[in-house]
Amino acid sequence: MIRRCEEHGYVDGDACPVCDDAGRPVVSDDRRTRLSKFVSGALRHFPDDAGLSLDDRGWTAYDALADAVAARYDWATRERLDAVVATDPKGRFERRGDRVRAAYGHSVDVDLEPESGDASELPATLYHGTAPRNLDAIREEGLRPMGRQRVHLSATRATAREVGRRHAADPAVLVVDAAALLADGFAVDRRGEATYTVGRVPPAYVEFDA
Repeated sequence: MIRRCEEHGYVDGDACPVCDDAGRPVVSDDRRTRLSKFVSGALRHFPDDAGLSLDDRGWTAYDALADAVAARYDWATRERLDAVVATDPKGRFERRGDRVRAAYGHSVDVDLEPESGDASELPATLYHGTAPRNLDAIREEGLRPMGRQRVHLSATRATAREVGRRHAADPAVLVVDAAALLADGFAVDRRGEATYTVGRVPPAYVEFDA
């Protein structure tokens, strides 16, 4: 449940983590999931179908997104959209004033600028979850973007395993030498809370783990 604390804004859970106020219920977990999936898809994969126009950096008007979700779900109020965008646990969305975009995961053609920050702060090791049936191809060709623009890597083994479960019940987790990628000139960017992207990962930088 997302709630609204009058003093601290939207919060995820039973109470505000700052003042412990129960706040006002805004959107249930079920509706949050449905709305988040639609917004992710609209901003990453099917903006035209949702009636959105993305610029070359992936931004669209927030008002247009609000209209799109209201057309999809009669319960999807502006406040509920605000709450979902503001509290996404993986940082899937970026909102700047009257604009919004997906932070990562695009299959449509956009050019996300690198996030500012010190490359030395990137983890030395990252992880990638995948279906076991893909392992032979990865050993030969490394990790490639496939249907997306860039390869997505996770900050933790647990997160990578969770991502991999979208493709297989018992996913394989690959360990990626991110420090070596950076040292050899590959651009590794942080996107969202714990997601990193890179154009490709050659086999030499991948270690196969259980």
